Amino acid sequence: MGKPKNKKSDKNAKADKPKPKAAKPTQAELADKFDCYQKSVQTPEHEVEFFEQAYRDFYQTKPLTLREDFCGTFAICCHWVQSDPERTAVGVDLCGETLDWGREHNLATLSEGQQSRVKLLEQDVRKRNRPQVDILSAQNFSFWIFKTRAEVINYFKAARANLKSEGVMVMDMMGGGECYTEEHVDKRTIKKGRKGFRYEWEQASFNPINADASFYISFKFKDGSKLKRAFEYHWRFWTIPEVREMLSEAGFSENHVYWEIEDKDGDTHWERCESASSDPSWICYIVAAK
Repeated sequence: MGKPKNKKSDKNAKADKPKPKAAKPTQAELADKFDCYQKSVQTPEHEVEFFEQAYRDFYQTKPLTLREDFCGTFAICCHWVQSDPERTAVGVDLCGETLDWGREHNLATLSEGQQSRVKLLEQDVRKRNRPQVDILSAQNFSFWIFKTRAEVINYFKAARANLKSEGVMVMDMMGGGECYTEEHVDKRTIKKGRKGFRYEWEQASFNPINADASFYISFKFKDGSKLKRAFEYHWRFWTIPEVREMLSEAGFSENHVYWEIEDKDGDTHWERCESASSDPSWICYIVAAK
């Protein structure tokens, strides 16, 4: 009888089996939510252009100093100082993580001289600072985080104190019937380079009794993966008349609504208006002079 062949133990046999490959990370897992946000929501070059228009409408001169409240990654601050070698900017936000991202991805792209003209403050926007500025902006409906008239007026008073004697505050507003529809989702495809994605703005809830509203931003990618509710907002849904009244109560001398107007060639521009056509979804600016 021949000698039996040596057999590997079951343990060794299992060890020799190829290991399953690690799952390839999804596009959502690789995505940077702040980068997606900037590509979807922000157009700093447009904001800077509008700030200059609004300031000239009041004072017929060029603004040089900007304070960006609720600045997040402060992309507008960075574009502001890039737009003119005399311009300086102050960015104010409570979130250190967001400011740090902006330092690494926005501030770092500027020249040394431009960087020196950007100052960042990790603090409550209701704090009063020096030096005062020509323009104070509160974009992306950010002041809606204040849910009572007393809170908003308190913020507006601080904002006014942070402006020069010839200074303006700029904020944007949204509205229209669609904005009160619960579980409504607006979707847009963002095409940036070879890898695009879908931006989703979800209007999750609206309470008509106290005007509390919740909104979420999600990002969906070509492989089907999703950054679900990457950003969330729980606001009081303020209206244009309410905000204009509170600006007056806070001491601003005058304020105007800027509405987007389309001309006969299909081009649009912003101009002061006291009446506008009803629209299911609109965005406008309110600009107030100190």
